[in-house]
Formats: sequence, structure tokens, C-alpha cells
Amino acid sequence: MFGPPKTRKTQTLLAKLYLKMMGWKVEGEVPDLPKFVVLFAPHTSGWDLPFMLAIAYALGIEGKWFGMKEIFRWPIGKFLKWLGRIPVDRDNHQNMVGQTVQLINEQEQIIVAISPEGTRSKSSCWKTGFYYIAHEARVLIVLAYLDYDRKVGGFGPVIETTGDIETDIEIIRSFYLGITPKYPRKIGEIVFKPRPLT
Repeated sequence: MFGPPKTRKTQTLLAKLYLKMMGWKVEGEVPDLPKFVVLFAPHTSGWDLPFMLAIAYALGIEGKWFGMKEIFRWPIGKFLKWLGRIPVDRDNHQNMVGQTVQLINEQEQIIVAISPEGTRSKSSCWKTGFYYIAHEARVLIVLAYLDYDRKVGGFGPVIETTGDIETDIEIIRSFYLGITPKYPRKIGEIVFKPRPLT
């Protein structure tokens, strides 16, 4: 099986129509890979999700993404799961990296989208899960973004983890410094505390 998981043509057409109506444009290309991690940042608004999903669909791909379990209640819960959302218990993150690595390894095609801030509120640092998931699953990280200043979103550079987390995060930090979120005052510093690689 080659290439990332694809959307249906109807989804792609509706997403393009939605973005056109909202005055947004799509940039970048999707890597021709069956598996990768999408890093989605910065995340400061509830509008980020519909725009990012629309951009993914407009690019012809669909993925799995994490969201707090509290919003999975009926009736919206089933719809969110249909959109690819994976419920996350914010009070119990133990072995989340290992479980996600296993999920990636079990699939022939999968895209896992993660917001490193873990919240729309201002965060003091990024969570490290996305890095270790990609490193341990041996997949690439694709930098996705929404630039509200230019009303453009899409996929940017592709990062291969080296195990030198400080060097890798500097490349990621440099890219996102040029992106304007909906609420700039909510942006936290792009830093995180490393942990030993397995």
C-alpha cells in the first residue's frame, strides 16, 4: 500500500468550497508516504480544528487526531470519531506514546495529527509526545500550520528525527516563528524538557 490515506472526492470538494467561502488558501504538498506524524501548531482557537480538517481534506488526506474525551459525549461524539478523533484522558497520559506507536505500527496507512501545546490556552511549554511517537515509530514529522494573517494553511517542512532533540526542535521552532495564530497573545514559548530515548 503506497501513499497516505485518502479522502473521498466529495469530502475534498466540500472542503475546497468551505475554504474558498472563508477566503482561505492552501499551501504545500502532502508527502507521498503511507505513515507520518503531523505536528499542528500553534493552537490558540476553536476555529483551528475546522480549518485544519478542511485543509487536510482539500489536500486529499484524512488522519487520526487526539482530543480530550470530555467532548465525545452524544450527539457530537460519533461525528468526531467519524472525523478521525481519538479520545484522550487528560488526567491519565501514561503510556500514550507507546500506545500510539503501536497504533502506527499496526496500520499500513495512517496519519496521526498532534497539537504539541495540548490546549488552546497559553501553555508554558510544548508536550514532547509527538517527537517520541515519531522517533520510536520511525516515521517523519510534517509541520502543519494555519497563518491567520495571510489566511493560508497547509503543510510545511518534513522533519526526520535524529535523536538529538535540541537540534530538531530548533528547526521546528524556526519554522513556526513566522506563523501568525488567531490569538498571538496565547502563544507560549516553543520549548520542552527532553527525556531519554528508548
